[in-house]
Amino acid sequence: MQGNAQQQAYDRGITIFSPDGRLYQVEYAREAVKRGTASVGVRTEDGVVLAADTRVRSPLLERESVEKLHKIDDHIGIASAGHVADARQLIDFARRQAQVNQLRYGEPIGVESLTKGITDQIQQYTQTGGARPFGVALIVGGIENGEPRLFETDPSGTPYEWQALAVGGNREDLISFFEEEYRDDLDLDGGIDLALRGLDTVSDEGIDPEGVALGTIDVETEQYRRHETEEIEQYVEEIDTGGDEE
Repeated sequence: MQGNAQQQAYDRGITIFSPDGRLYQVEYAREAVKRGTASVGVRTEDGVVLAADTRVRSPLLERESVEKLHKIDDHIGIASAGHVADARQLIDFARRQAQVNQLRYGEPIGVESLTKGITDQIQQYTQTGGARPFGVALIVGGIENGEPRLFETDPSGTPYEWQALAVGGNREDLISFFEEEYRDDLDLDGGIDLALRGLDTVSDEGIDPEGVALGTIDVETEQYRRHETEEIEQYVEEIDTGGDEE
């Protein structure tokens, strides 16, 4: 009982470390991220792929209202998993940072600089009394100096750079899949195929084109593009056909 009482004391304050060096509220925020549906990102030679599971729980819910992919600037997109309202706050912050950089310096913001600006904002909420951590993880993808970049933000405020990653539900299974299937020489279509196959492997009912959001930023144009459902259907058909041939 005494041990539980001590843990509850550390639970109440985000600014208080437990004796073993843990911030319980940050760990709970990570658990909140896991409760969200998955989002994935893949970096290829030709650009970056962002995809998200946007299945709705009721046929009465408008699919367009489920926002998990976000355009930040012409050359940067973000996928989110976790608390939608928390994600919206960070998305708005990221867009302001991109606009300020363009106005102040006359050039697009770097993907790494933006990611670290976001994680600095997140980190402040891990050591501020009366606040709580953001219960969301973001995948930040874009083109910087002609090179594709792909980052993750964690509720602790730590940025990580990846070749392929997943956040949200089934994260471990998806990362294991990417570790087995990812290749350095993937082109953009190959990255889309890998991202969608990953989401398909963790879906009990199989992937539904209407329940997936897909965005890409290619090196040639350096423009974020959101793919329509009809395009996603074609990619899913190719996945199904490939599976039948094997």
